[in-house]
Amino acid sequence: MVFLWLKINSIIIFTLIDLSIFEKLFMAMKYSRILLKLSGESLMGDGEYGIDSKMLSQYASEINSIVEQGIQVAVVIGGGNIYRGIQSEGAGFDRVQGDHMGMLATIINGMALQSALESIDIETRLLTAIRMEQVAEPYIRRKAMRHLQKGRVVVFGGGTGNPYFTTDTAATLRAIEIEADIILKGTRVDGIYTADPEKDANATKYDAITFDEVFQKKLNIMDLTAFTLCQENKLPIKVFNMNISGNLNKVCQGESVGTLVNF
Repeated sequence: MVFLWLKINSIIIFTLIDLSIFEKLFMAMKYSRILLKLSGESLMGDGEYGIDSKMLSQYASEINSIVEQGIQVAVVIGGGNIYRGIQSEGAGFDRVQGDHMGMLATIINGMALQSALESIDIETRLLTAIRMEQVAEPYIRRKAMRHLQKGRVVVFGGGTGNPYFTTDTAATLRAIEIEADIILKGTRVDGIYTADPEKDANATKYDAITFDEVFQKKLNIMDLTAFTLCQENKLPIKVFNMNISGNLNKVCQGESVGTLVNF
């Protein structure tokens, strides 16, 4: 306990404060800036396609819980709930056309998340790799950094703006550009397993694993381009279950949730 004095309009005020409050706040913030990667399919909830408003609200609430701690948050969402470019050739589209359609789907999801966040009074900016000024700001790194510094949640839409690259690669690229501390990959599984836990009952979970071990064991975490970018730029990855309430907050506080991929 210490005395703190404040001078307001020539009046000196003495008050007693508990330093442990500030210590707890400081200790709670393991990361100062994170990039959250969400799949488009996660927005479907129990549906077969589209956006589940309940799931959207849950994600907005989870993000709010870490914004309130002063953590700077950037988000990349896939577009698989609306369109999957990789399957477009079977539908009669060439790969480039299909990938561009998928990029537009990620912007739709970004607009939906922006709306959900703003409905609970969180300042949010949607930045797109494809220019569409009537809808969102074009992606400019310095602008994105400035928005984050002002405490706004930044949602990146449109992937990298180029075909043949996944949203995992877009998330990794943006995380490196904005100098994020970590990529938090929110999934419906609570970490990385020796095998697919939804198909193999004997699969065991890793609490932590190195990049080299992931390569050796041929584990599928994200596409190879994205994973290699993370390794080369020494950007750790945390895989966790985003659908469990409070998990995002626990991850940001440094609790043992999910699986950490590090060096």
